[in-house]
Amino acid sequence: MGDGDVEVASLAYDSRKAGPGTLFFCVVGEKRDGHEFAEQVIRAGAAALVVERELEVTVPQVVVPSARAAMAPFAAGFWGDPTATLKVVGVTGTNGKTTTAYLIREILEAAGIQAGLMGTVKQVVAGAEEPVERTTPEAIDLQQTFRRMLEGGDEACAMEVSSHAMALHRADAIHFDVALFTNLTQDHLDFHADMEDYFAAKRLLFEAESEVRIVNVDDPYGKRLAEEFDCLTFSAEGADADYRATDVEFDPTGATFTARIGETEVRLKTGMPGHFNVANALGAFAAAGALGVNAETAAAGLAGAARVPGRFEPIDEGQGFAVLVDYAHTPDSIENVLRAARRLTTGRVIAVFGAGGDRDKAKRPLMGRAGGTLSDLAIVTSDNPRSEDPEAIVAEVAAGAAGGEAELVIEVDRHAAIALALGRAEPGDTVVIAGKGHEQGQEFEGGRKIPFDDREVARAELRKLGSPA
Repeated sequence: MGDGDVEVASLAYDSRKAGPGTLFFCVVGEKRDGHEFAEQVIRAGAAALVVERELEVTVPQVVVPSARAAMAPFAAGFWGDPTATLKVVGVTGTNGKTTTAYLIREILEAAGIQAGLMGTVKQVVAGAEEPVERTTPEAIDLQQTFRRMLEGGDEACAMEVSSHAMALHRADAIHFDVALFTNLTQDHLDFHADMEDYFAAKRLLFEAESEVRIVNVDDPYGKRLAEEFDCLTFSAEGADADYRATDVEFDPTGATFTARIGETEVRLKTGMPGHFNVANALGAFAAAGALGVNAETAAAGLAGAARVPGRFEPIDEGQGFAVLVDYAHTPDSIENVLRAARRLTTGRVIAVFGAGGDRDKAKRPLMGRAGGTLSDLAIVTSDNPRSEDPEAIVAEVAAGAAGGEAELVIEVDRHAAIALALGRAEPGDTVVIAGKGHEQGQEFEGGRKIPFDDREVARAELRKLGSPA
């Protein structure tokens, strides 16, 4: 509609970022409708609009079925289709995305391939770390970041791809060289209708054109993908797969195992304990191989990889017991972390955990059951309550924990809960502080966020315990 010969200087979906020459996408969201901001962005200088319904405005407008879905192809074209050149590995799944993406980037860097990173903890562009707001940014931000990666010398990018991103078209128009699936367990059912809907969103990554698809066949949903698509497969449990982990050994410094690829065997080491981390490492090893990294180089990169922040991260202030901070916030991840801690513990396993507000409520008692069954002392506390009553959330988690054999303690104040756990710990015990991992704030009603880092709280409390009375 209107004059189609318009020079576009920038793209935006946020009215606050619109300026002279902007092509503005009137995205319909859960709370706000971008069409309501049309006049505002035009006053700011927007040159044209992408709309879902024709508006009475003075600038050209392109009417599309979905403004959100239109962002990705527009953005890819605007930024010169950067992923046609940049090698992109997309990692999806419920658990393990962050660790797997981190390991892929570490292996590529060790192989002399400068690589970017996009994920939950941070993004790395041309070697510089940058903060993130969400696991997978909106399409406009994604494509611009890919362009910055190329201009900064990155040849590849390892990125987490969330189910939200797939369902909301953020990852459309990306040329994935490798698509990797870790696992699927209950989470995000506040957004997805059910597990099948959740799986369907993850499956979209495999429907996209990818040169190589890699799946974990230890997971039943991974097996389904392997049956539907031409995939490379991996198994940390020794199942029949293209990449198999055998002869697995654990110690406090990590895990060592043999990767069998056909008739070839390679001994691998990762600096993170736990069977789930063997799966993450094996998936990363397979992805690197798909990008042409030889096995010896990949093994060296894996062995030298830095720890992922907030993922089975040890906190050491000289105490006589182990303290681990982990992002585990689903029933399956709580179970995995506590089982891994048990294998490394001569004494008791003490768990501090809770559940987030405004998220899948059905998983709360399941998380409680995992904590109450697999620890000796389960301290249920607040996580990120957001708009919900913290005590009500804790009660739902504790109801599940009550059926286990662990001693159950309820302490809603998270700082006090961590202090309690550390105060109760004895030599040989392991304290697992789960749920927030790398996060540096705690979210409350009305968007209020206070500084809070489980790792720093634990260090401070450990120093108190080590100080003379």
